[in-house]
Amino acid sequence: MIRPLLRKALSPVREQWHRWQLPAAAKDEARKDKRGLSGPDPGMDRAVSEAIAWLCRAQDCSTTADGGVARHYSLVDGWGPSYPETTGYIIPTVINFARHNGDAALLQRAKRMLDWLVGIQFENGAFQGGIIGAQPVVPVVFNTGQILMGLAAGAKEFGEPYRASMIRAADWLVQVQDSDGCWRKHGSPFAGAGDKTYDTHVAWGLLEAAVIEPKRGFAKAALANIHWAIKEKQAQNGWFKDCCLTDPLTPLTHTLGYALRGIIEGYRYNRDEILLAAARRTADGLMTALEEDGFLSGFLSSEWQPRARWACLTGTVQIAHCWLSLYQFTGEDRYRKAAQLANRFVRRTQDVGGRPEVRGAIKGSFPVNGEYGTNQYLNWAAKFFIDANLLEKTVAEGKN
Repeated sequence: MIRPLLRKALSPVREQWHRWQLPAAAKDEARKDKRGLSGPDPGMDRAVSEAIAWLCRAQDCSTTADGGVARHYSLVDGWGPSYPETTGYIIPTVINFARHNGDAALLQRAKRMLDWLVGIQFENGAFQGGIIGAQPVVPVVFNTGQILMGLAAGAKEFGEPYRASMIRAADWLVQVQDSDGCWRKHGSPFAGAGDKTYDTHVAWGLLEAAVIEPKRGFAKAALANIHWAIKEKQAQNGWFKDCCLTDPLTPLTHTLGYALRGIIEGYRYNRDEILLAAARRTADGLMTALEEDGFLSGFLSSEWQPRARWACLTGTVQIAHCWLSLYQFTGEDRYRKAAQLANRFVRRTQDVGGRPEVRGAIKGSFPVNGEYGTNQYLNWAAKFFIDANLLEKTVAEGKN
């Protein structure tokens, strides 16, 4: 009993020692963030173009130099290695931006990402969890589902060999799924054990594959998972249990955003009103947690109460995208207004004039020393930021 009490008593001292040892850049950024939002809104066009440019630098600066995108840039120890999972779903964002802007060089970057992923695919069709170099190297459902999105986009844009790789990955996901729609085998060794409601984001990957290969049972498996999540895990107020990497009782907005997006993409696929109603319950609950300036607490309780004094910026823009999609489906302006607030908040955290390592990047947390991606700029934060801002622009222009 004495040791736990001693550890608790010494915890503030250890934290202070850790902060004292941080590089000047990390301490300076934390001090700046603590003062609140200080920068102006750069606007959607500038924000997106700078974020795309940062993703290109992240690909070029990955410490593993393999064609993948560096997981992060850290204010403590610099660039990280490539991250297969997030490189996978960065690919559709890069292809979409390249096509709309006629950028052939950017398309070639997407192809380099794809070639790398095809090269590290397991014989059974699955992909590893974690960053390159992480141990153990084992097949993981969630990571495979995210990479599947990139393979589907690659198959649409370039054809083979990405179509064959896509089919192998999707077939594996169908084969390892339980009969009720849940994936209980091949969980990530880098997350807590147990059911994961945010696997609806895996279902979305299967739906992307189903568009290309409609007769292989991919959509049936995807929708089974989404219905399982709604039936077994969604509360009446829209909150989801078992929807976090580590804490099933206080989920991250990031993983809540994953779960919500999967349900929305299920509705986009088949227009099932049950899915729309479920998505709206969660989206409405999240809206009650949004503050007037666009701040959204990184952790939320089962009553949608804030449980963190920092924002998970990835989760904020993921949820903004979901609100914008629901605006498109329902015409209810409250969804559009909530998304605009959230997107504007994150844009104001973005540095569009600093040094190349951070210019255009999106932090894991705001303030930067929050508990998610502490002192890091994350590649998936930039990806979802780009997607949310491009959708906001589409909505503003009156397009679908």
